[in-house]
Amino acid sequence: MKALVINCTLKRSPDPSNTDALAQVVVDRLEKDGVRVKVLRAVDLDIEPGVTGEPVREGDAWPAVHAELLDAEILVMASPTWLGRPSSVAQRVLERMDAMLSETDDQGRPVAYNRVAGVVVTGNEDGAHHVISEISGALADIGYTIPGQAWTYWHLGPGPGPDYLDDERGREWSHRTGRAMAANLAGVARALAARPLGAPPG
Repeated sequence: MKALVINCTLKRSPDPSNTDALAQVVVDRLEKDGVRVKVLRAVDLDIEPGVTGEPVREGDAWPAVHAELLDAEILVMASPTWLGRPSSVAQRVLERMDAMLSETDDQGRPVAYNRVAGVVVTGNEDGAHHVISEISGALADIGYTIPGQAWTYWHLGPGPGPDYLDDERGREWSHRTGRAMAANLAGVARALAARPLGAPPG
């Protein structure tokens, strides 16, 4: 079983990322459950805007990301909250994933079928549930299965405040929820592997 985590922070490596730090809790639990995990920081990659799976121009990193998506049964999208919404990087990733709606496997199934997805959100402002619902809704449209409680988040309420890496408050709940998220993702992914969905009826 493989998982791909796409961190949609606005911070380039090696800058510390609050979103990466919380996502690591989910990664650790997935790895403990025997899942092999790969983490990508999307802002480090040259992902062109668009809604195609093909390279937009020479050097476009999206085809390689697309291959990683198809190699993983589990996807975790991780995003900060900015102005109450997913990051612009998360939106760009989702727009490129839009092309997967028209892709099918050799059995005629949409390529996102029998794959599961969840969401990690951090931010020093409120809006986490909105970000979770926007990203989860988009991934469900593409064909991913979203298990119950397949998310975790951290924030300290409305308005500006400290970052996740700067404040211990709320972490215990976020970590516990993140571990539950990882267990649910792995459990549903294994259930789908054992009894996969077929192609949609014509």
